[in-house]
Amino acid sequence: MKKNSKAEKVIDLRNPEYYMNRELSWMQFDERILEEARDTSLPLFERLKFLAITASNLDEFFMIRIASLKDMKNAGYKKPDIAGMTPKMQLNALAEVTHDFVAEQYSTFSRMLLPKLLDEGLRFVKHHEDLSEEEKAFVDEYFKENVYPVLTPMAVDSSRPFPLVRNKTLNIGALVRTEENDIEFAMVQVPSVLPRIVELPRGGDGVRSVILLEEIIERNIGGLFLSYNVICAHPFRVMRNADFTIDEDEADDLLSEIEKQLKKRQRGVAIRLECESGIDKRLLAILEEELKVKDNDLYFINGPLDLTFLMKLYGLNGFDHLKEKKYEPQYPKYMEPDVPIFDQIKDHDILLWHPYESFTPVVRFIQEAAKDADTLAIKQTLYRVSGDSPIIKALAQAAENGKQVTVLVELKARFDEENNIIWAKMLEKAGCHVIYGLKGLKTHSKITLVVRREEDGLRRYVHLGTGNYNDSTAKQYTDIGFLTCAEPYGEDATAVFNMLSGYSEPATWNKLSLAPLWLKDRFLYLIERETEHAKNGREARIVAKVNSLCDIDIIEALYKASNAGVKIELIVRGICSLRTGIPGVSENITVRSIVGTYLEHARIFWFLNEGKEELYCASADWMPRNLERRVEILFPIETPDLVEDLKHILQIQLADNTKARIMTDDGIYIRMTPGRNNKTGAQRTFMKEAMDAAKSLESDKNERVFVAEEKQEDGTEEVLKI
Repeated sequence: MKKNSKAEKVIDLRNPEYYMNRELSWMQFDERILEEARDTSLPLFERLKFLAITASNLDEFFMIRIASLKDMKNAGYKKPDIAGMTPKMQLNALAEVTHDFVAEQYSTFSRMLLPKLLDEGLRFVKHHEDLSEEEKAFVDEYFKENVYPVLTPMAVDSSRPFPLVRNKTLNIGALVRTEENDIEFAMVQVPSVLPRIVELPRGGDGVRSVILLEEIIERNIGGLFLSYNVICAHPFRVMRNADFTIDEDEADDLLSEIEKQLKKRQRGVAIRLECESGIDKRLLAILEEELKVKDNDLYFINGPLDLTFLMKLYGLNGFDHLKEKKYEPQYPKYMEPDVPIFDQIKDHDILLWHPYESFTPVVRFIQEAAKDADTLAIKQTLYRVSGDSPIIKALAQAAENGKQVTVLVELKARFDEENNIIWAKMLEKAGCHVIYGLKGLKTHSKITLVVRREEDGLRRYVHLGTGNYNDSTAKQYTDIGFLTCAEPYGEDATAVFNMLSGYSEPATWNKLSLAPLWLKDRFLYLIERETEHAKNGREARIVAKVNSLCDIDIIEALYKASNAGVKIELIVRGICSLRTGIPGVSENITVRSIVGTYLEHARIFWFLNEGKEELYCASADWMPRNLERRVEILFPIETPDLVEDLKHILQIQLADNTKARIMTDDGIYIRMTPGRNNKTGAQRTFMKEAMDAAKSLESDKNERVFVAEEKQEDGTEEVLKI
């Protein structure tokens, strides 16, 4: 046999050039949101909202991701990430990207949005010096009556040390001259308990005017330091390291340990200092020295600090014509509001598609179980819940009604630790058995189990979801929910809670796959199965919708699948470390990101499997933290109608050409440009479909009632109970 003259080229699929750094990829996602704020086709107030979201996202990015990189750099950690970047290299790259990003945020605000607001009759007063005499009199009176009593001015001298500047708070720093002609630092925190946006009395031209609270305080700051001459005053803001770690082996009481760590979050190391452009250099020098920040950590802001206030501006009354028409989630097409929920689940499996379909059935599921005489036990995992959660109230009521209620409240849910501590204590007081998560792991899975006594024995009802049990965010995030009483799911749900409460692992699973022990292997098996089909000349396809993709093992498996000929279509909202279009590596992979009115949050997976298609949903993304350090659940959807629904969701998202951005071969995202008569927006399509289904359901219900009433008049049948 003749040998090849050249050895077959072996491609190193872990070559750092084939991967995107996760932090830079995350910044690309925030840039896509900023694009929405700059999109002139959107209603003006929707653009304000998107700009506010970019500011909120950036805050968390600094407090967690930048802070983590700084910790690694300071600890001498030099191991490169999957893209070949050390922490120091990442920080240098991110410093440039974030400074450019902030500049674009404020260019968008000042040059694009403020002039449009004025055109629409809303004047934003940038500086208190721009006030008319009447307006000055108003804000001075407003300060005296509403603001002054709340403020705590702080001077710094030999007897008064530099005050604690709390994380994310807005402050006004000043230089003051004493009677001895010394220059000293003084400060006042802008109180978050007062409205930051203050509306001024309307003038004769009908234009509405607003001013920010810090401008009112700055105008009147001399009244706070009567014994001094105020030389200058400028707002500033500090971001601190909020990424705390807990030694759970040493913590006797996890709840009290987290409470201690929350207090430390306000005093974490300063990682970012935002100052007003043109700040006095002497004042800046004091802030740099006291807060120990370096040049890369300084952000000079040409406009109001902390643009998250734009979400409050969005809420101003009288501008509904500048917002998207409010969409009300519809009652799910597989359900009827007047039929007991357990009867409906017993009749058929139910798929919920939030927020197009209402979250109310999920709340009803818990509420009806709490009141139901036949319910024996309710078990649920809680990661993030709303501030006035009806689910928490229902669980407490269930315990008070004598049900066995077990709730795993994840105390380590970042930035929700405080809320979850409050809920955990309240549930315990009501008589619930509360578990504070598992040692070393976050429980991120979304599962509820209700056990009922019925005529033919005990029956288990299960809800599984891709999103949190949060009735508030369920109106803003797209998520899948699944309700079933099929016994295999019930057995697995029981095993999940036994594992969470007693570390009892089942010998086998019927339907569910759990992280951190089994889920990653399951995903790799499903990808490799498609790879084998392609190698054997059969059609192979993977469609996956996730929020983030940065697990190197998953990406390597996808590269192998692509190289074998598997068609891979990925819908990745945010971080994506995989790169497309690499010859011999990812030529068969496409990546798209959809940014719209709702935050894309559902995780859906479709494997062709040689025509025997398998559809799954999950609480997990394709990230190391989800697959290796959290309790997550992957669950199959097997009911034919529901399978078709999931395929339809993915197909519509793949057809989106108005809100989708496509990753190019060089790793950047390009927004699609639809033809004039060929526009497909996935989110708008789902809204219309949900409304059409609700109308059809109502029409069908009315028809059935009409027929039933006719039969009753004939004396042949009682009225149907719908």
